[in-house]
Amino acid sequence: MKAKVHVELDELVRLQFDQHRFSFLPKQPIHSLLSGRHASRLRGRGLQFEELRHYQPGDDIRSMDWRATARLKKPHVRVFSEERERTVLFVVDQRNGMHFGSARATKAVAACELAALGAWRTLSMGDRTAAIIFNDEETAYVPPHRSRATVHRICSEMVTMNQKLDADNRADNPQALNEALRQAASLAKHDFLIVLATDCHGAGPETRKLVSQLAAHNDMIAALVYDPLGIRLPNIGGLEVTDGEKRLTIPDGKSFQDNYEAAFVEWGRLIHERFSALKVPVLPICTHDDVGDQVLSALGFHG
Repeated sequence: MKAKVHVELDELVRLQFDQHRFSFLPKQPIHSLLSGRHASRLRGRGLQFEELRHYQPGDDIRSMDWRATARLKKPHVRVFSEERERTVLFVVDQRNGMHFGSARATKAVAACELAALGAWRTLSMGDRTAAIIFNDEETAYVPPHRSRATVHRICSEMVTMNQKLDADNRADNPQALNEALRQAASLAKHDFLIVLATDCHGAGPETRKLVSQLAAHNDMIAALVYDPLGIRLPNIGGLEVTDGEKRLTIPDGKSFQDNYEAAFVEWGRLIHERFSALKVPVLPICTHDDVGDQVLSALGFHG
């Protein structure tokens, strides 16, 4: 099956009818990627102060306002309510390295599908959506809003960026990932949910620093988009590959195949380990399979 090279706007808009099957909220199924000790539970919407009232039996002692208690000579607690909205920021990688896929879709298309699904779901939950879409040369930013027009604009910007991907484009900017994360850090001061969709090309010490900064005061999910051909090459001796300038003949034999696969597995392990150390769940997204089904499976939802 030939991979879908570019995504169309009507395809991303239609995903609004498929978004109801999962949730990014704190209450997750027991097998969800977002529950348990191996990943942080999402905070959900932020809290805002509502009132100060007398302490009542059963109130959480952590809600006690000790200053008011001392001043008024009677125990008082602070009552909070959930904010009606929180902001979910999608950071979507559309660099040239994402313009690759061996079946169903390219990594760039899969990243757009994931972000569109998440954006439509965010809107249905009454929260605000925002997006940073970037390639090797430019960035598009959609400010946070709770409206269909905003989600539609996010989808439109992703399509515009995705349509610019061309096999003849030689631009390669590994630092673009850090630049996008730096912009996200300047926008997401606290209580955002940040969903990063990327293949992590160019990730390094600076990436770790920026992710740590973002995760300190926000929730974050790293959707690691990959293609199986990047894990194991087909068993075709003498296969030639090129980047348009240089040509390389892949050696024949099982040894090279095994070393290639081992290198990819080790790279994936390191990426997962680094994100996990920062309590950022990693959501693997394969280009060969339906993105919605993969999200459902990872988050423990069925049907």
